[in-house]
Amino acid sequence: MTWNLVLADAASKTLKRAPTKDQKRLLAALQAMQQDPFGGDLVRLQGIQPAAWRRRVGPWRIIFDVYPDRQLVAVADIRRRTSTAY
Repeated sequence: MTWNLVLADAASKTLKRAPTKDQKRLLAALQAMQQDPFGGDLVRLQGIQPAAWRRRVGPWRIIFDVYPDRQLVAVADIRRRTSTAY
């Protein structure tokens, strides 16, 4: 079953600005999320709405929410985790 994936403007902008090697890894993770949004290294975030999940892709974090009734994965942001974190 394929889920619809929607990227917010902030996520699209970050994806375009990421280094090519990281872009490929992030795009592969996003494609995998279309097949199974609950696969991979996931953690449910506390107190953040509407982005309620984060998926780890190396030093990058994909922050998203899932709407099962509409088969929709809404990616709110993609961030690089550094020593200062979020």
